[in-house]
Amino acid sequence: MTEKNFDVKTIVIRKNMEEDEALKVIEQKKTDPFKSLLSRPKKEDIHLDSMKLYYECSLVISAKYSADYFRKAVHTIDVDSNVHEIVIGDGIFPVRSKSGLEKTFVGKRGKNKVDINLEEHVFVEEEDELTFDNHGMETELPFKIDSKSIENYPQRILEENQHTVKKLEFPYESGIEKLKIHLKKPLDPEVRDLKEDFVLHDLTEVYVPIFEARLSDPKKKVEIIRIDAVRKKIL
Repeated sequence: MTEKNFDVKTIVIRKNMEEDEALKVIEQKKTDPFKSLLSRPKKEDIHLDSMKLYYECSLVISAKYSADYFRKAVHTIDVDSNVHEIVIGDGIFPVRSKSGLEKTFVGKRGKNKVDINLEEHVFVEEEDELTFDNHGMETELPFKIDSKSIENYPQRILEENQHTVKKLEFPYESGIEKLKIHLKKPLDPEVRDLKEDFVLHDLTEVYVPIFEARLSDPKKKVEIIRIDAVRKKIL
């Protein structure tokens, strides 16, 4: 399956700060990346080389995994002390031998236990979503996605800012496989007639506005300050 086969939604988060506000934050914090335990440079020594508004893509994937299978199991039941075995259909199941410790504490009148080997018919259904940053690392979006937080014309915004859009750097299949592993719990070693189903619900590209400032000091050391333009917070 290639990426062109996927039905992908596109969402652009609305920014809550303008460039002048971002510049004020940069001016206040621009010495922070250059400070050390012994010194902090003067503000006038730190130069703002550039600042751009980027739209960084995160990928949100939701899906459902279901499984239907039989597994071997042992169920233990209690029976009266005078019962030596039980019969189920054509099967005969003797009581479990008591240890010396059990005989000491429970005595002859204590309940006997019978181990019954059987098969369980198991149905599993798991549904969840995972979010990945544009490098493919699992993350979480720190804000709600609703009608108030998203742009009404996402494609227009991305086209207007096409030179500062940071697309995904990994294939959709990679994220989908990680979600499969997340949803699919380890199976018992002995199962039969396993039937599995994985249903992909949504693939959503979420573009987050981030101001990125490039700063340098007199020694030509370069540092980057990134500001989440949604929460107005330095990352």
